[in-house]
Amino acid sequence: MDQQRFVLDVRGEWACFTRPEMKVERVSYDVITPSAARAVFEAIFYKPAVRWQVRRIEVLAPVRWMNLRRNEVASVVSTRNVQQAMKQGAGELALYVDEDRQQRAALLLRDTAWRLHADLIVRPDRNDPEPPAKFFAMFERRARRGQCVNQPYLGCREFAARWRLVDDLASEPAPIADTRDLGWMLHDLDFTDPADPQPRFFRAQLTAGVIDVPSFDSEEVAR
Repeated sequence: MDQQRFVLDVRGEWACFTRPEMKVERVSYDVITPSAARAVFEAIFYKPAVRWQVRRIEVLAPVRWMNLRRNEVASVVSTRNVQQAMKQGAGELALYVDEDRQQRAALLLRDTAWRLHADLIVRPDRNDPEPPAKFFAMFERRARRGQCVNQPYLGCREFAARWRLVDDLASEPAPIADTRDLGWMLHDLDFTDPADPQPRFFRAQLTAGVIDVPSFDSEEVAR
């Protein structure tokens, strides 16, 4: 399998990676989740011929919290209405914020900084005949220039992420000196059944500021 490791320094003023067990209010995990880290890499570069596997998360700033009450829209535009509008060429898809606003409390992360390690894996069953080195070069060029398909964000789209490609790990700051059990954390979604994706979790251990992320198909990842 052709793959190459890339490292990004990712920072943001705010972040929220919502724990699924919190039904009403938003409460973030202590650190970025592997699925959210994957999304940062995919926002910079993604093609059907490749996939990203997050291997390591390094925490570079102390975990800090902020309570905030936010205005949110209570509803979403239904898929059925969108499909109907696409077929008919017209339809009512608007959401009126003044009529559908609700306030929700959130426990957010603030002043965040992580160093994310991920493998860019070229799928062996791809239809694209391009050599793997081309995909590696494309990501490196885009990351170095600050280019992205869509703006990477930290849990919520309004929490934009800043990123930088890391070339020399020896010259980078060390992770924070913090060791603790972070409990069960969302690893990613299993899309074996695209109509019903299922979450998968792993026991996250922060050791000297570092989380080693197990492979998605390992025994350490559970339903």
